[in-house]
Amino acid sequence: MTLDLKLDTPFEDHRADEMLQGVLGTEQDRPDGWLKVAGRAAYAAEAAPDGLLHGVLVRAPATGKVMLSNAAEVEAMPGVRKVMSHPKMVRNAAQGTANEAPVQGVDRADYVGQPVAMVVAETFETARHAAHALIVSVDCVDKPVAPDKVTPEKPDEKQMILGDPDIAFADADVLIDETYTTPAMVSAAMEPHAATADWDGNTLTLRGALQMLKFNKNELADSVGLSPEKVRLLAPYVGGGFGSKLGISADCVAAALASMELGQPVRVVQHRRQVFEVNTRRSETRQRIRLAASHDGRLSGLGHEALVSQLPEEDFSEPVIQGSHFAYAAANRKLGLEVARIHRPAAGSVRAPGESVGVTAFEIAIDELAVATGIDPVELRLMNIPDQDPESGKPFSSHRLESALKQGAEAFGWGSRPDQPRQHRDGEWWIGTGMAAAFRVNMVIEAEARIVLSESGATVQSDMTDIGTGSYAIFQQIAAELLGQPMNRVSVELGDTRFPPGSGSGGSFGAASTGTAVWLAAMEIRQQIADRLGCAEGDLTLQDGIATCGNTRTSLSDLLKSNKITGHGHVEPGDAFEKVRQATFGAHFAEVAVSDVTGEVRVRRMLGSFACGRILNPRTARSQCHGGMTWGIGMALTEELTHDRRDGHVVNRDLAGYHAPVNADVPDLEVLFVDERDDWAGPMQAKGIGELGICGAGAAIINAIHHATGARIRDLPATPDKVIVAMTKAGH
Repeated sequence: MTLDLKLDTPFEDHRADEMLQGVLGTEQDRPDGWLKVAGRAAYAAEAAPDGLLHGVLVRAPATGKVMLSNAAEVEAMPGVRKVMSHPKMVRNAAQGTANEAPVQGVDRADYVGQPVAMVVAETFETARHAAHALIVSVDCVDKPVAPDKVTPEKPDEKQMILGDPDIAFADADVLIDETYTTPAMVSAAMEPHAATADWDGNTLTLRGALQMLKFNKNELADSVGLSPEKVRLLAPYVGGGFGSKLGISADCVAAALASMELGQPVRVVQHRRQVFEVNTRRSETRQRIRLAASHDGRLSGLGHEALVSQLPEEDFSEPVIQGSHFAYAAANRKLGLEVARIHRPAAGSVRAPGESVGVTAFEIAIDELAVATGIDPVELRLMNIPDQDPESGKPFSSHRLESALKQGAEAFGWGSRPDQPRQHRDGEWWIGTGMAAAFRVNMVIEAEARIVLSESGATVQSDMTDIGTGSYAIFQQIAAELLGQPMNRVSVELGDTRFPPGSGSGGSFGAASTGTAVWLAAMEIRQQIADRLGCAEGDLTLQDGIATCGNTRTSLSDLLKSNKITGHGHVEPGDAFEKVRQATFGAHFAEVAVSDVTGEVRVRRMLGSFACGRILNPRTARSQCHGGMTWGIGMALTEELTHDRRDGHVVNRDLAGYHAPVNADVPDLEVLFVDERDDWAGPMQAKGIGELGICGAGAAIINAIHHATGARIRDLPATPDKVIVAMTKAGH
């Protein structure tokens, strides 16, 4: 049996507030944690089936028509089994929930570093040596140029005008009209992209570093020409993804094609430089933001127009303006997105696509408005919170930005902050504080899960992945709570497409989507138990392996009698998302020290306050926010994927040249949660959290730099050279 739920109306049953087991909503260890720290969790590149062959991708040195000059000679090298340049190989990784083959064909290169061939050999060393020996000639036909040097596309669905913004801008008492830029970035997950494919003549089994298995299965099947029923994907452990593993990438398709042709398992692992070049990156952005306000800080006009980049054959464009649609009230609005078609690696989802860079720039502009009007930055935001969605007029399903702002400000000690910049100096260091609001759309997508209850305990099954976010822990808690089982009697099996299709990990929708499916599966089991006991499910109590209905008490062992009860849960989004605006909110506060000599910025402390529905596990939730705030530090101060303007190739294509924040860059981070229940979000009233912590985090740091020094940075990241120049321009 299956318990289905379509999210059409608010779910007013707050049963999760009244559970007796006491595990849901409490801090619990990750059941997979010890496996990982002990090296017992097997990742995609660690499978070693008998007869394993090794593949190494070969990439293009330029853009244009590709020719392999010495393929026959390389294929004849000792130990080499195949030089493959197959028309079904993919040029770009699949985008998000593509559910179909990405762009295929490697006879031409759209960007420097694109996969154009693969060498398969009996050992990895042989394959790597042969790959280096393969000569790739390119008949250059495309000359890469910078995004701001081409004529951009202006998709109709990305443009929005409400009221008369031009008049609002012209008549404003106070007008902010500035341009902000953010560079390209990469996910840089710890685990490289990898795939081990094994074709047995009937079924293709692939162990991959993938986030969204139910979509990835169809993408791979479509790419290699198989029916989805003949493809099985395994991804029980994924060492981070951050968007780069949403869709199948070149390693998956190449490994599968090679295994199908050679009749042996094939492993393909991207080395770190390939990870930076072959997979999706975040687009660089140029954002013009206009804010029209009265002297008392009330917004009358809001403009947010952005330019992003993408390859010619890709549909995805960084949704930079996504959060600006509902962030603040303003009667007159102009939002738009333009896409420059350029020859650099494909742009895709990276760490909270859209709001991550859009909210960051927007919240810097809001801080500039606070300075221009002389209004405290927290107060300015509070007075411009909308009562309803500013554009559609829909009510918010819940809106706790005010609570997040006030809770964060009090805990941070915001009230003691000097009003003017450059008021606190410690030796060569200027000290300042800044803040920013956080906004993120909330999503639920279709998901399924199964629970099998037996005398030995409960087993949760779904093809859902855990990319380090805590899926194993959350699902274990939900099942334990509803079925009255100790945590150690609930096992969770994930990352196998033979299990029911979960949501996958992306968009911060995993816990709310697949978690709800787990909840429904447990509720279906509860109903079956209640039916056996002859009572209503609402009157059933399950605790410590004992079922109680009225005056009847019986152990689950006696009730099951060596049999099993199976529950299947299925959730899908319904009309709820048409009826209300769903979003999550937060506030970031940061204190920085800026060297008056070198321009170096050090983040001294940072606090985030977040409203994101019911917190299912404070430990994993806090970890997600810590990660997001750390990424905010990187966005503000260090991260920048640099492309050579002559041919578009990635210059800093490893972790030595791409400066992600390290321990010395990150202070103690404090995370607070607003107590919130959003009935429109489903039976658990839980919402997304993984990406909310990124949105606006960098802006709080940039705003703190201004408060410390009086210098405003609008071209991120705020590296020391930019800070010194900005301080000089500010007259300091």
